[in-house]
Amino acid sequence: MHLSLLFLVLLHLLLFFMLEAPTQAQGKSLVSAIFIFGDSTADPGNNNYITTPFKSNFSPYGRDFPNHVPTGRFTNGMLAGDFFARYVGVKEYVPPYLDPSLSIEELKTGVSFASAGTGFDPLTPTISNVISLSKQLEYFKKYQEKMEAAIGKEQMQNLIKEALFIVSAGTNDFVVNYNTIPIRRKSYSLSAYTDFLLQHVQLFLQELLDQGARKIGVVGLPPMGCLPVVITLHSDNAFTKRDCADFFSSIAGDYNSKLQNQLNDMQFKFAKLGSRIAYMDIYGPLVDMILGLKYDFEKTNSGCCGTGLLEASFMCNPKSYICPNASKYVFWDSIHPTEKTYYLISQALQPTIDSITKN
Repeated sequence: MHLSLLFLVLLHLLLFFMLEAPTQAQGKSLVSAIFIFGDSTADPGNNNYITTPFKSNFSPYGRDFPNHVPTGRFTNGMLAGDFFARYVGVKEYVPPYLDPSLSIEELKTGVSFASAGTGFDPLTPTISNVISLSKQLEYFKKYQEKMEAAIGKEQMQNLIKEALFIVSAGTNDFVVNYNTIPIRRKSYSLSAYTDFLLQHVQLFLQELLDQGARKIGVVGLPPMGCLPVVITLHSDNAFTKRDCADFFSSIAGDYNSKLQNQLNDMQFKFAKLGSRIAYMDIYGPLVDMILGLKYDFEKTNSGCCGTGLLEASFMCNPKSYICPNASKYVFWDSIHPTEKTYYLISQALQPTIDSITKN
């Protein structure tokens, strides 16, 4: 009696799993690799291999990375790109493309071409002698040649087609270029400069599509007026008055709404190719962290490194004071988020990643 009952239970379970399996597969994330383009929010160490002052391959950067290694990531630990790679199940950390020690297996699951200090405006990377987005695309083409030689053309094309692409840049164009150096301001109003940048975004995405990319997420701008360095430079009293500089955040808001419209247009236009192009909102989550009481941050308007008011890159160095617990801070230095912030951003963006990658 007991045996026949057990048999019926097992049969029932078997039928249940057979019926359930297809529906689970339908929602499965089919990601072959991750490819990242952009600036310091996405650079895991490419700048280590070029001549530029924009580096972070020294302590205290990487303090909370495994083995406390300063990898060249401009934070205390992992970037959002690393969390995305884990979420879609392709790898633990996204390495820099320029690392000469990468194996074919490591290359196969994706790399970052990003370079701290760059932007969509071709002038921006020349200011700090970093890798332009057009150069990042060149590297991507070289990557494909390398992979084709290793796994064959058809497999390489499938790899690209099923890969997740993330593009994250734009802050340096406004903060470092337009508002600090007068060249662009002489020729463009703020609105015209925003449109100029968006033309470059469009050209960049068109090139990615031409190269076979089909699953693309484009990260919007953060509330730039809340970056500690922007507060410091634009406050009446940088020590006592540390509210966000609304003017800079409104620039980001305007850019983001125009970017969303542009991406929706592109998605509509290229849907027949099987493309999925999505806007990735970081503005909202960061405002929640900085101005809202949604998370348990203790410091939201200064960084963990040094005074937290101006330090970044070589100004945040082994001699700098470091806060004891970076997870209490939204920002690691005066520009870049902490690993905790990147983690929370990546959590907030999971539904967007799903919309790009799932069937």
